[in-house]
Amino acid sequence: MIDAILDSQPLAKFHENSAEFIEHMKATHKPMTLTVDGHAEVVVQEAAAYQRLLDLAALADPEEGLRQGLEDIAENRTQPAREVFANFREKHGIRG
Repeated sequence: MIDAILDSQPLAKFHENSAEFIEHMKATHKPMTLTVDGHAEVVVQEAAAYQRLLDLAALADPEEGLRQGLEDIAENRTQPAREVFANFREKHGIRG
């Protein structure tokens, strides 16, 4: 488990060394809490880790799953079921 308070850096230090911190986050796959005046203010993390959290939230929370599904529809990131099944059958050599 990650302790968001222990894995922290001052915002000013992150600003000065952002490339170094980003490389560190990519290597460790851990988020970093940025502090202002010693208080946790924001969390930064690599995009893939954030997407994984969104996916887990969708599984755990039906409302989040619906929200993401509606967003996919609005952004035209969907495919008709017939196409999905046809592609699946073709990929796996299934006649039907």
